[in-house]
Amino acid sequence: MPAGLLMQRLLGAMLRLSLLAAGPALAAERFVYLTDWYAQAEHGGFYQAQATGLYARAGLDVTLKMGGPQVNLMQLLVAGQADCIMGFDVQTIKAWEQGIPAVNVAAFAQKDPAVLIAHPHVKRIEELKGKTLLVGQVGQVTYWPWLKTRYGFSDAQLRPYTFNIQPFLASKDIAQQGYLSSEPYSIEKVAGFKPTVFLLADLGWPPYATTVVCLQQTLERKPKQVAAFVKATAEGWKSYLQGDPRPGNALIRKDNPNMSEDVIAQAIARMKSNGVVLGGDAATQGIGIVTEARMKKTFDTLVAHKLVDPTKVDWRKTHNTRFIQDARVLP
Repeated sequence: MPAGLLMQRLLGAMLRLSLLAAGPALAAERFVYLTDWYAQAEHGGFYQAQATGLYARAGLDVTLKMGGPQVNLMQLLVAGQADCIMGFDVQTIKAWEQGIPAVNVAAFAQKDPAVLIAHPHVKRIEELKGKTLLVGQVGQVTYWPWLKTRYGFSDAQLRPYTFNIQPFLASKDIAQQGYLSSEPYSIEKVAGFKPTVFLLADLGWPPYATTVVCLQQTLERKPKQVAAFVKATAEGWKSYLQGDPRPGNALIRKDNPNMSEDVIAQAIARMKSNGVVLGGDAATQGIGIVTEARMKKTFDTLVAHKLVDPTKVDWRKTHNTRFIQDARVLP
């Protein structure tokens, strides 16, 4: 046998032995995350992490499932249909009141994007006292009691919000609830004027939003996967808001073809200008940060307005700061 051929065979055998010694490649861990609505810019960091391979590089095979108006996220979480869900603090704390050990491990909206929207002549939220206010069912059992106490509003001025901006447009004496990056832009496009927008978080409403909520048993069973998901998502948000968002936007529009480019662009702009994701504690402690002080303030606010029974909830169990603190992805 020629010496060159013999050497090639020896090298080939050595390579095969080294591969066998190394063992089979580890498969990516499957991880399912359920969002709270149809795909949109407010979910951009998750889609960016998926599109740019951040989840894959973290060893995760992530499936992002869309929620919607008829989707009960907590019910699906308990049923094992998702590893974690997109939540908000009031929901998580109320879950404990019902015996569900749901835990907030990250908050990618440092400010809850809930807003009140008024006509341009209204300059201060106090001017809405006595005016008709359109607030939906969820708002009525979350921030409405807080608004009543803080600004002297009353149930007599309350009317249900049906996710239709026409009643608002029909009367300058009506104000309505909304989402920072949704209804204000819709009103601008339809009516041709910029409404006055009051971001409740800037007025003192303390809860986080766009949270990662998992059951306690998931944190015990899959701590490495949860840690990897949280860190990769924080990196996804940094890339989405401080880099090129087009990869994430392409996936958003694939999941939700009704989402137009102009709506996405203005939502990104509003999240940036209002510091929704990168502002507050996130600026110095990392994107998605959750703090004990903030969670305690939210719990105390809910108790003060009789939105939760403090005898049934230990607020310290409603969150776990370790995962996001260890991630520490600074803007």
